[in-house]
Amino acid sequence: MNLVKHVLLWGVLSTALLLGFSCQDSKRVDFSTQIKPILNNKCITCHGGVKKNGGFSLLFEEEAFAKTESGQPAIIRGNASGSELIKRLHEDDPELQMPYEKPKLSNEEIDLLTRWIDQGAEWGEHWAYSLPAEVDVPSIANEASFVPESSPSFLKNDIDRFIWARLESEALEPNPQAEKNIIARRLALDITGLPPSQELLQDFENERFTYETLVDTLLAQKTYGEKWATWWLDLARYADSKGYEKDMGRSIWKYRDWVIDAFNTDLAYDQFTMEQLAGDLLPEPSADQLIATAFHRNTMNNDEGGTDDEEYRIATVIDRTNTTFEVWQSTTIGCVQCHGHPYDPFKHEDYYRLMAFFNNTRDEDTPSESPVLKLYANEQQKTVDQVLDWVGQYGNEEQHKIYKDFLQFTEPVYKSHFFKEFQNSVYDDHASVVFWDDGNLIIEDAYTNNSSYVYLNYRSHYNGTKVTIREKDANGPVLAQFTINKASENTTAQFALKNIDRKTDIYIETQNDAVAPEVNILNLYWVGFIQDMPGMERSGWSKINSAFIKALNTTAETVPILAENPEYMRRTTQLFDRGSWLTQTDTVQPGTPETLNAWNPDWPENRLGLSKWIVDKRNPLTARTLVNRVWHQIFGRGLVATIEDIGSQSEPPSHPALLDWLALRFMNEHQWSVKNLIKEIVSSGTYRQRSEGTPEAYQIDPENELYARGPRIRLGAEQIRDQALAVSGLLSTKMYGPGVMPPQPDGVWKTVYNSAQWIESKGEDRYRRGIYTYLKRTSPYPSFLTFDAGSREVCTIRRTITNTPLQALVTLNDPVYIEASYQLAKNNYILDNIDLSITKSYEKATLKKITPTRLKVLKELYQNSLQEFSKNNEAPKVFLSFEKQPTPELGALTLVANAIMNLDEFLTKA
Repeated sequence: MNLVKHVLLWGVLSTALLLGFSCQDSKRVDFSTQIKPILNNKCITCHGGVKKNGGFSLLFEEEAFAKTESGQPAIIRGNASGSELIKRLHEDDPELQMPYEKPKLSNEEIDLLTRWIDQGAEWGEHWAYSLPAEVDVPSIANEASFVPESSPSFLKNDIDRFIWARLESEALEPNPQAEKNIIARRLALDITGLPPSQELLQDFENERFTYETLVDTLLAQKTYGEKWATWWLDLARYADSKGYEKDMGRSIWKYRDWVIDAFNTDLAYDQFTMEQLAGDLLPEPSADQLIATAFHRNTMNNDEGGTDDEEYRIATVIDRTNTTFEVWQSTTIGCVQCHGHPYDPFKHEDYYRLMAFFNNTRDEDTPSESPVLKLYANEQQKTVDQVLDWVGQYGNEEQHKIYKDFLQFTEPVYKSHFFKEFQNSVYDDHASVVFWDDGNLIIEDAYTNNSSYVYLNYRSHYNGTKVTIREKDANGPVLAQFTINKASENTTAQFALKNIDRKTDIYIETQNDAVAPEVNILNLYWVGFIQDMPGMERSGWSKINSAFIKALNTTAETVPILAENPEYMRRTTQLFDRGSWLTQTDTVQPGTPETLNAWNPDWPENRLGLSKWIVDKRNPLTARTLVNRVWHQIFGRGLVATIEDIGSQSEPPSHPALLDWLALRFMNEHQWSVKNLIKEIVSSGTYRQRSEGTPEAYQIDPENELYARGPRIRLGAEQIRDQALAVSGLLSTKMYGPGVMPPQPDGVWKTVYNSAQWIESKGEDRYRRGIYTYLKRTSPYPSFLTFDAGSREVCTIRRTITNTPLQALVTLNDPVYIEASYQLAKNNYILDNIDLSITKSYEKATLKKITPTRLKVLKELYQNSLQEFSKNNEAPKVFLSFEKQPTPELGALTLVANAIMNLDEFLTKA
């Protein structure tokens, strides 16, 4: 009987073990999370987008299962033992073993690949390229039980449920809520970039309004737009100069101001996107929508002599393609210029199909930066309106648009650097052709629009220069003949032209027998043809036509914008062999990667269509990208830590369900409102936690990936300076306008080819927020550079945070911080009460109560400094050179205030 029982028991155990192994074997292997990381890390460098050794690639599904050079596929679905991939992984021969000349895969990795192939080698999709699915908010049992009794409840909104679910799985508890003064400072710095006012802080601490009211109050302040625009300008590579060696100034500050207003008015992110990528292509675009397109005019422009304008025009198109995908899709697509993406499913052809969207704009790397939007003054605008009213009354919608565009940004025209066959004339590298006596050239394949007039923009150096325009060549029929007299400034003039309605070569020649040979008689910048102004037969037409010419010659504030080529000027886009613009091959049409959302045939095949594709709710990357980067701005870490890239080489999301939930809410419930997204994040209990952590918590989660504590981040370059000016009472509230030049050391600017100088701003411009500081790409503002701001030559997704002694040297010695320290000390100086003077300065700067220990240390610093200043009557004058009658006491208190501005409490958002 016992024997029978043992036999039966052994049989049951054996069956259980076999079933267990069977269940383990049959467990599905997930391609995205288990197989793709192995292929990317161990295989794809030799078998991917760049190299396809043996004719085998693991980048795309069709390539992975295709026949290799051996004539057989390396992966046979359902047959791991017969698959060459698995055989090579088991090889001992170093010439046959894979990975080649690298360590063998682990047994676990080989087992995963084997099971995956035996299970049918199902090719999955990386999570980022799949649409966010509806996410259930985690339910919490006994919701308050995990929170210490002394703290308010952690659960403030649904974000906290996702965070708690992960904390619970790691056996961690969230921190208690931060004190009111701490959370108010943190919140104000995150929303406005500045500390809260004393009144706002006191009202919140005294419970005169709720936390939600505090959030709404800060979001409604104009300083919100300035803070968040600073982040966006990094992405937009905004600067006040053109870049490259010459690095001439650029008037593009109107775009910066547009971004500030867009954030303050909470322009929906989908519209924010479309206006920047294609505002000029919207129906009847406003001036603001045209200014928005300066996002892609922030590209660098090379004014140096001897450079190829077409080469650098193409460089801007490449930059726009790369930047668009980096900003809106978290995709490093730049490498696809030369070959298929090594890790992500983007093909070489995809790059040029995307590039085709940007290859048809009117800008051509000219010093004038045309097209530029003219921002007419009130009286000038009246003249413009007279012309447009006339065209609207006597013409059609098409004519009205043509004249409106020509008056706003003077396009389309034929710029001189594309003219050909120069004789006694030459392109002078400054966007004009120099003509001598008997000079001539040809404009190839031009279209005159059946116009009765030709428009020339020129500068003439002599009277009596005869200009003849012919069709095709020197023997062609005369289309126009007129005389140009001396004009010292650039002039746009209108001359009668014989009507022709076809594309043809235009031949232009000059003659002035009164001038010696090889003397510059005329600089020609561009030639234009537009439809005739309607109503020529009406009384008053001549007056309106004169007003039109007057408006064209008006000097006004300008900003570079995008404008599309008309159909008769459309460029073709070709593949670049190995990425070189000099070797162009097959022609491509505009298109988007098949891996992402499908193209809607109702969308136009231009930048507007591309922008609609980007903000289409079926695009899996756009909302995730924005949510991840806003989260990073607030917490110092994204839900996907690699905020530059959420492709297959990215870090996995710390909270994938939360990322998708927020992305869906952002598009649907929040209707693309960035303000509402920020409000939801900062309203969470996760955000409101204390930032201090225990040694045990740091051991488990050093990077705060689990969010068991609040964010603790060193402030950004602009914020550190803005905060110093704010607490000292020096900060100007003036908004908008050209960049300003606060104090910086002499000799920082070393300009070439121009006389530009750093001229220190006076009055309140000296104390304006950092976002308004003039940014020269080859010589950025030094203190910002030291605190990790960039030169914005290219799109900056994330500033690299450093911690160097140079930063302390800036806050200890920079004139801005010395003056701010002095003002802070002076504002809080109480005669004969140094303890209270120091206490008030400390609490004003940090919004925290000073401890006895800290007060003691700062008082010792004061006494030592006072002793030094008292020994030397000249020392206070040298140290406080901006003060008429500095005293040793104020000098010593200034050093104390300066020390306070170097404390972690001041430099860090905690």
